[in-house]
Amino acid sequence: MLIKQMAQANPLWDAPRIHGELQHLGLEVSERTVSRLMPRRREAPSQIWRTFLDNHPGAIIAIDFFTVPTASFRVLFVMVALAHHRRRIDHLLSKDAPEPRAKQAPNLGAVIEIAEVGGLHYRYERRAA
Repeated sequence: MLIKQMAQANPLWDAPRIHGELQHLGLEVSERTVSRLMPRRREAPSQIWRTFLDNHPGAIIAIDFFTVPTASFRVLFVMVALAHHRRRIDHLLSKDAPEPRAKQAPNLGAVIEIAEVGGLHYRYERRAA
């Protein structure tokens, strides 16, 4: 039967698509008849992980971060980036110790001075910059 052959040859096609292709061939059949005659699927027609990796090798990079203890009891911090399309190490970084980030105070605005009555006491306010 033509409907079963088309469904087996094109597993991602559903009944409306096969119905449209049959109409292009000049065959008069209803979409309901096509869906009734199509074989039932046992699993969803989705990509498996292997297919995804084969279809997109240039867009995938694997990154790993790990530590390596040395014989002198130091610890090396290592980051490796692997490019799948070349199957080679794309980037390798190792350091003795992570660099501390510079601490910055949040920008809360400028501090302005407002004199109290008599000029003996001062009050400070923060106003948004």
